[in-house]
Amino acid sequence: MGRTSDARNKILTAARSLIEERGYSALGVAEICKTASVPKGSFYYFFDSKEALALAVIDQHWADERREWEGALNGGAEPLQRLRQLFESMETQQRAGKDGCGSVLGCMFGNLSLEMSNQADAVRRRLQEIFETQVELVAAVVTEARRRGDVTVTDARAVARSMVALTEGQVLFAKLHNDPAQLGTLWPNCRTLLGVREQQVPTHV
Repeated sequence: MGRTSDARNKILTAARSLIEERGYSALGVAEICKTASVPKGSFYYFFDSKEALALAVIDQHWADERREWEGALNGGAEPLQRLRQLFESMETQQRAGKDGCGSVLGCMFGNLSLEMSNQADAVRRRLQEIFETQVELVAAVVTEARRRGDVTVTDARAVARSMVALTEGQVLFAKLHNDPAQLGTLWPNCRTLLGVREQQVPTHV
């Protein structure tokens, strides 16, 4: 059982890395198996198709990312500090990606949305669910900030959706220019969307 589980994890790890670096469409099962150092038969033992593997990679990636989002947004700091920490961490992550492979990798979910949303309904629906969960996580903190009088917005969910969309757009620009510094304006722009009262602007993360 241990060996079987190890083979599945190797396939997932290899596929996740390859999808992050090159996207989904250009990959073949043979290349994934070669990278994972497992026989091709192992792939079809665990996954019915490449699309099924993509869904598993998405779920694994989101499980890791969700822990990061919840860790930032559910902490003990004031609401605006938590939001700032989350959005400024995007630049840190993209810088780390560029340091590791020489290129800004962007957001896997955004990349796959552009690449696959018109090709695979199951993937499209799963990505929709993930983005909606992100909106919900941000909206909860925006609601808290609104109750404290830190922000002037009245529709927490609408502004949270705009913030998530803005994040995806800024990450796309960072990928296009291969420059993580494109994300330097993310928090200031989110602050504008929130209508942050100037005396409430956090100076420390």
